[in-house]
Amino acid sequence: MRILTISTGKVAKILVSDGGPVRTVHSAINKAPVSELSKPLGVFAGHLGLEQDEQADHNVHGGPGMAVYAYPVEHYPFWEKLLETQNSDLRDLPHGFFGENLTVEGFIEKDVFEGDVWTVGEVEFMVEKLREPCFKFDAKIGFPAGPSMILSARSGWYLRVLTPGVIHAGDAIEVSPGERLVSIADQNAVTAQKRRLSTD
Repeated sequence: MRILTISTGKVAKILVSDGGPVRTVHSAINKAPVSELSKPLGVFAGHLGLEQDEQADHNVHGGPGMAVYAYPVEHYPFWEKLLETQNSDLRDLPHGFFGENLTVEGFIEKDVFEGDVWTVGEVEFMVEKLREPCFKFDAKIGFPAGPSMILSARSGWYLRVLTPGVIHAGDAIEVSPGERLVSIADQNAVTAQKRRLSTD
């Protein structure tokens, strides 16, 4: 279990339609790698997130409880195949594409539990909750893909920074289990059920 890529992004304007007229909103969903296996530069992780990373809407990303967003590299083939079925021009998605700060390897949502503590070198993270996608994610993908992210339990998850410090691509992730009562996959299932009930 390790970090493959660390990505950051700045707030910028993006175009969204979400079923209505095209409009401009601000988002930092567009992230770019700043530390990769081929060039594992150090990145400082503080209580409010990664150095040089920004968030446009702190209701859905940012602050202590949503400081860092992690996403499994194992999900990339699923999305590449789904995009192909949608006749999308997107191919060979770069790490950070889903707006994640950490592209990680070695576990998926069913293996990750609320309250787990990750030790990465000198840094300690705590798993907080799933990432629930919004209309900005759909705008980036090019079609309403948010439901697929939740229904397939491919949401990724937010991390709280307990002990700040420097992390690098390639760093191993050591997991100290919490109570292990609720997994991120469980949270996806509950969210999917709520969405179904709200549309009935």
